[in-house]
Amino acid sequence: MENQNQQSFEQKFNAATNTADTTSEFDPNDINQNKIMAILAYFGILVVIPIFAAKESKFARFHANQGLVLFIASVAYWIMLEIIKSIIVSISTGLLLITTILGLTYLVFMVLGIMGIVNAATGKAKELPIIGKFSLLK
Repeated sequence: MENQNQQSFEQKFNAATNTADTTSEFDPNDINQNKIMAILAYFGILVVIPIFAAKESKFARFHANQGLVLFIASVAYWIMLEIIKSIIVSISTGLLLITTILGLTYLVFMVLGIMGIVNAATGKAKELPIIGKFSLLK
């Protein structure tokens, strides 16, 4: 039974992290010239640099879109987390452990950012798990 659950988890994990890789659709020269811009897209508010400075680069725009979606999702999560934390603390300070655990889930955004940086640095145009399908930039 345990082995079956482990296989099921591994299959679900592999399915979630096996996202679309569209690197072949991008010009290799564009990729080489704009890797730094693509990497900057995953550093929070610095996502505006490739959005405005590399408008003509499809590769940089792809990563800027991924970085922008990641940034918006993390800010939305942070706001929601702060609201939940204030509600929990107003109920009882004994529940602070719950807020700490909720705060640790923020590490997911850090892992996604690292995945994006690695993809950009290696010249890949691979969608991030969970949020990669969303497109805000054209």
